[in-house]
Amino acid sequence: MTLKIKMVSDEVDGFLREFEIDSEATFLDLCKVILESCGYPDDQMTSFYVCNDEWERGEQITREDMGSGSADIDLYVMDSVHLNEFLDDKGQKLEFVFDPFSERSFFLNVRDILTGKSLERPQVSRSRGDAPLHIAELGVANPVAHKVTPIGEDDEDELFSATGYDDDDFDPEGFEISQTPY
Repeated sequence: MTLKIKMVSDEVDGFLREFEIDSEATFLDLCKVILESCGYPDDQMTSFYVCNDEWERGEQITREDMGSGSADIDLYVMDSVHLNEFLDDKGQKLEFVFDPFSERSFFLNVRDILTGKSLERPQVSRSRGDAPLHIAELGVANPVAHKVTPIGEDDEDELFSATGYDDDDFDPEGFEISQTPY
């Protein structure tokens, strides 16, 4: 059986990829064809989530065994889970997290199930638009989103001027000073 899977992004209008992949392939096989089709390096802790009809996350399928340590949580690893273990209905939804630091994702759904057809390798059957920028392309040393507001000259003068600091606001007992050298 072959699964026809459509993938879109909420970051880039007009971006679309469609894949044809054998239902016996692993989630790692799907992960690799997704990354390759977008021109992304294979260097992140990507994961899939099986979603319900409202795109609420369910089971997670991770790239590596993260060793949660809890016996109550089922652990699924991409290289040992076949697509047909979770994807057996037309319309099923998946979320693929390609940037785990900023929770950036692609949204996938099973468009069709072609019986009597099997593929040796996954293939991109349709490609439209440019993929969202990858982490390295964003030019961010630390991919976790943060905002730095620079101090203007006026702010700096106020912070460090004699009128901007009040000696009565300083409480030396609030600081612990150690005499122990490091």
